Amino acid sequence: MRSVAIPDARHPVAVQPGVAVTCGGPSGGVLYVQDVMEKAEHYTGKEITVDGAYIWRPGDPDLSVLAPGFSTLDSGLDAQPLGDQIWVEGFPEAALSDLHRPGDSVYGFVRVTGTFEAAGGYGPDGSYAYQLRATDARSIERIKRVAHTIGPEDVPSGEGAVSLAELQRDPTRYHDQVITTQGYYFWNQMIWVLAEGVATEEDGSSPQPMGTPIWMEGFPPDQSQKLNLGPNNSYVWGLVEVTGTFQTGGGFGRNGAYQSIFQVQEARPLP
Repeated sequence: MRSVAIPDARHPVAVQPGVAVTCGGPSGGVLYVQDVMEKAEHYTGKEITVDGAYIWRPGDPDLSVLAPGFSTLDSGLDAQPLGDQIWVEGFPEAALSDLHRPGDSVYGFVRVTGTFEAAGGYGPDGSYAYQLRATDARSIERIKRVAHTIGPEDVPSGEGAVSLAELQRDPTRYHDQVITTQGYYFWNQMIWVLAEGVATEEDGSSPQPMGTPIWMEGFPPDQSQKLNLGPNNSYVWGLVEVTGTFQTGGGFGRNGAYQSIFQVQEARPLP
């Protein structure tokens, strides 16, 4: 578990060793979440700009809040807000692409501008006392990602060999066939897929599949141990060659969200 809070000279926080906080303190009329909470009546009905940790997580109910900090598992999954929270309505979708995206949520330190409200009853279950109706938002972290993708040379040979690009281009041609292909295997306790690539942050954290992944079942655990492993085996990813039965038509995998599935018979990591 790791916890991170936005730096605040008035409210010192302890940051777990090895966890970097890359955003500075607010200035020029920008507030902290704590500032807003302390003078909620003063800011009610006004347009304000707030620095804090934004966490968005789909579900029932969903989550869209601004908080002083967040905690996650070592894998980056299960982001949870820390401290007092403001429900955020209308967070700009474009700003989500600049935040951490481990797979089950989106989170990161942001600067949000919007109209503050304090009448209570906000959010899907009406449990939030405060709301910020956002009009603008941007990341205040420097999140850089590195893409690891298959190249033209990553094409298997032999009977039943199909490139992943060809498989994605014309999946019905290979329906119910035993094939061999190459791609990036990705597993993070919630999904296990074959993708054209995996994107990580610069330190290798928060890996996520790229493109249109194929759901996978039956990947050998002993081969997983030869790939890139997350802290406490929280995720696995790497370039692999797999042989198995391919099916397409939709309704596969987690929540039936995947168009195709690969039933693995053999797998081996590639350098």
